[in-house]
Amino acid sequence: MTRFRLTIEFDGRPFMGWQRQAHGPSVQGAIEAAAFAITGEQVALHAAGRTDAGVHALAMTAHCDIAKPIAPFRLMEALNARLRPDPVAILGCEAVADEWHARFTCIRRRYIYRIANRRAPLTLAAGQAWQVAAPLNAEAMHIAAQALVGRHDFTTFRSAHCQAESPWRTLERLDVAREGEAILIHAAARSFLHHQVRSMVGCLMLVGRARWTTDDLVAARDACDRAALGLNAPPDGLFFAGADYPA
Repeated sequence: MTRFRLTIEFDGRPFMGWQRQAHGPSVQGAIEAAAFAITGEQVALHAAGRTDAGVHALAMTAHCDIAKPIAPFRLMEALNARLRPDPVAILGCEAVADEWHARFTCIRRRYIYRIANRRAPLTLAAGQAWQVAAPLNAEAMHIAAQALVGRHDFTTFRSAHCQAESPWRTLERLDVAREGEAILIHAAARSFLHHQVRSMVGCLMLVGRARWTTDDLVAARDACDRAALGLNAPPDGLFFAGADYPA
């Protein structure tokens, strides 16, 4: 039995999310079906994180155990061949130690959220960015974002359906920067609550439009009440950017 670490890129638009489910297609289900076609084994895929419907990944990390002797490169090539035409690609594949775990060994998850700050309709970026037509002040958004960095009770920014035992999380990074008409929000933490990134981005957008101030964001944070949330950003602009592990 060999444990394989996979690095996965996908467009989340055709899927109900990462996790396998009975009522619609999932990224996990697509890869597991491809693995079964290759090996004849009921392969279970474990990921560093779970993404909602419409959320994308630049480099999701996952692992699976396979009994059939197969080289990592051949497995990667075979999976990519079987996954077509689904918008899922295996970018890397390597054998790892049996105790290595994509979820539990992970020490940091990184996300990027993309806002398209323009009036013209989206063409190439349709479904892969949140279009906000009104001008946004990225500098004000970045300054306000620093109020969320550190350890806080993120109940306000947590989905009502979140299954995490505690609302307390330590946010390591929340940076906002403009690149032309795009505004990119980079977030990093050991773990995130359900909808936490999207909820933080929605409130930062209100700051960018001068509808909220930094004080308003702090008040929402300290309220520890979902009712205090200003706005939950759509899934379109959210990308799982990567997972970090001990050297």
